[in-house]
Amino acid sequence: MRTLNYGEALEKITGFISRKVEEAGAEGVVVGISGGIDSATTAYLAVRALGKGRVLGLIMPYYANGDVEDAKLVCESLGIECRLISIKPIVNAFVESLGFQLDKKALGNVMVRTRMVLLYAHANQMNRLVLGTSNRSELLTGYFTKWGDGASDYAPLINLYKTEVWEMAKLLGVPGRIIEKKPTAGLWEGQTDEDELGISYRLLDEILWRLVDLKMPRDKIAEELGIGAETVEHVERLVKESEHKRRLPLGPSF
Repeated sequence: MRTLNYGEALEKITGFISRKVEEAGAEGVVVGISGGIDSATTAYLAVRALGKGRVLGLIMPYYANGDVEDAKLVCESLGIECRLISIKPIVNAFVESLGFQLDKKALGNVMVRTRMVLLYAHANQMNRLVLGTSNRSELLTGYFTKWGDGASDYAPLINLYKTEVWEMAKLLGVPGRIIEKKPTAGLWEGQTDEDELGISYRLLDEILWRLVDLKMPRDKIAEELGIGAETVEHVERLVKESEHKRRLPLGPSF
């Protein structure tokens, strides 16, 4: 992986947040707090950039589980205003209006887009910006919901790989239990990011850095990392098939 100066990266990100809020004439930011490391790190960066009085944390669970307690811990540790909104009645009402049964992936997308609507409702009402929590690993592999957690005004972590977010979290003092827990979107019971991606984040990031940033050939990556070519091909496929998620809609030119 690349060698990153985390102290410099920290100052660059907090300066970016402060500058963009000022340029927008906004009074602060709203962050969706899931109890995971990405949202926790984003919240910590936002407070460092703006102060705790200008950061609102929204906790928006569908399931009542340990993630809610971890999300509360983040808000309490930072001393920011925190609002808990169960999305279950909202999502269930939406699904009932459809007239057909959704599979778990489609239902998960509805959950995530519901959270986006709530984030923007609060941001609009309070003259704030929505800070996204996506990282570079998720962006490049398309591991996010289009117009859901992929929708925000600014995304402070978007150029940090997941393994780099872990290091940034340590520097910021994010609670250890959040850093050490298995990453999950919390969309169904037992769901984890790495199971869905089919690869560990640590290996994924090593491949992505070589594939996307260094533009190394597939066989060279496999040789350097001591892995099978099929693993590199899997990651390459994730990147290619999710290209549409990384851009605005396109149409024909005239």
